[in-house]
Amino acid sequence: MNLNLKDKVIVVTGGAKGIGNAISNVLAAEGAIPFIVGRGREAVLAAVKGIKEKGGNASYAIAELTDPEQCKAAIAAAVAEFGTVHGLVNNAGVNDGVGLENGDANKFIDSLKKNVVHYYLMAQEALPFLKENKGVIINIGSKVSMTGQGGTSGYAAACGGRNALTLEWAAELLPYSIRVNAVIVAESFTPLYKRWIDTFPNPEEKFKSIVNKIPLEKRMTTPEEIANTVTFLLSEKSSHTTGQLIYVDGGYTHLDRSIT
Repeated sequence: MNLNLKDKVIVVTGGAKGIGNAISNVLAAEGAIPFIVGRGREAVLAAVKGIKEKGGNASYAIAELTDPEQCKAAIAAAVAEFGTVHGLVNNAGVNDGVGLENGDANKFIDSLKKNVVHYYLMAQEALPFLKENKGVIINIGSKVSMTGQGGTSGYAAACGGRNALTLEWAAELLPYSIRVNAVIVAESFTPLYKRWIDTFPNPEEKFKSIVNKIPLEKRMTTPEEIANTVTFLLSEKSSHTTGQLIYVDGGYTHLDRSIT
């Protein structure tokens, strides 16, 4: 299927690693130009190099997304290089374990800044160009917003906010034909996921116990499977889909646990 994404400029936050990197690569394979925004220069440059070595096009900005001015500068850099922005994938974030019992107000606020405030900042800065292009916003979310996890109030609140903003923006931006959807992730093995698994006394046993609860094929969702859905939603082939929370999770969030 030709998704007609050739030369479309798509800003991808956290696009150098994990799910974000998979999104960047799938977009590039479809002829789009992922504009990767991240704070780790080495990882960002490696991601851009990898895409170009495979014959794709990509560019980048180095930014600390908790800083509003750096968010503004990142979008400005994309526009300076390519003239416009056609889509935004808000992906960057971290399950930072700021809980209720053992957390504090400052850490909770910082978690919101790391995990949802920059979704708003990036969308606001990109909005003039998305209006010009009838563009698309995709927010990457987590099943934690629906299931809870325990010990991660900051991240759960942020992910709930991502879901709410998806619906709110879809409604607000209807006059401009800007589509806004969220892709909700459950269990996908990334470097950040490994870091979390490694916090348990027996990581291998914990990992197996999680995989055994994933209904479809008892396996984790690959980053590429998530990226494929994101790329489709960014394309005109998904031209009448907006305000949706789409779960790419092998049935983990909603199917009855008794079937596993």
